[in-house]
Amino acid sequence: MFAILVVVLVASACVTIHIYFPAAAAEEAARTIVRDVLEAPDAKPPNEPDAGPEPTSRGITPLIMPAVAWGLDRLVAPASAQTPDLRAESPAINRLRASMRSRSAELVPYLRSGAIGFARDGFVEVRDLSDVPLRERSRVQRLVNEENADRRALYQEIARANDRPDWEDQIRETFARVWVEEAPSGYWYQDGNGNWRQK
Repeated sequence: MFAILVVVLVASACVTIHIYFPAAAAEEAARTIVRDVLEAPDAKPPNEPDAGPEPTSRGITPLIMPAVAWGLDRLVAPASAQTPDLRAESPAINRLRASMRSRSAELVPYLRSGAIGFARDGFVEVRDLSDVPLRERSRVQRLVNEENADRRALYQEIARANDRPDWEDQIRETFARVWVEEAPSGYWYQDGNGNWRQK
């Protein structure tokens, strides 16, 4: 038992804490926000695989298990406390979501016609104004500018809410992909090379 405690203590001394970008949490947050803005119905989360039976430990006696559990708790708890989750709610983020949601109905006709599309950088961009009447073109540009200002602020605010300004680019990249994935059929988007394609 003493030997196991020594191993646990030595292992705990060797733990290096890495703060990584929580890609899965960022994607989940992006999907929730994008669906809200696009007013897409919430999809049911995919079925999670069965965990299966819990593994049994044959080589460690019941008397030693509490000591190992105690040691692992001391080892894992500090690490998990610093494992980042992604905070995607704050008063500022909620205001931006509401602003984007209220603008969505105005953008939809231009997204459907292909006048504007989802750019590969997580923003919207004017694609083709040839079918837009002259009197509406300044309105389209204004909507694009307002939407992009909100999107830029949203990506910054999510990074700020997590005290990780260095995550802003990764948050924006995640949103860029999710905007396209959640866009209705017929919307235009830029591929990785910047070419316009219709979904």
